[in-house]
Amino acid sequence: MKKDKLLQKLLSEPKDYRWEELTVLLASLGYSEASTGKTGGSRRRFISDKNRALTFHKPHPKGILKRYQIKSVIETLKAEGLI
Repeated sequence: MKKDKLLQKLLSEPKDYRWEELTVLLASLGYSEASTGKTGGSRRRFISDKNRALTFHKPHPKGILKRYQIKSVIETLKAEGLI
């Protein structure tokens, strides 16, 4: 149920979608956060055995995703047939 709520919120392209919400949603879709090592900085990569990898800069300091990031996630998930 939580996955459905997070997905619906993402699709509405809100101005307050949090990084934590994205990581929970992606995990429910089969993605896991790849280790980027010590020099990864704010760059985060999510990988899946079945789908294309997603790479983002983790927003800081507030943890709210930028509009372009939300659109990118939606486009990728649609292209992969996940939504």
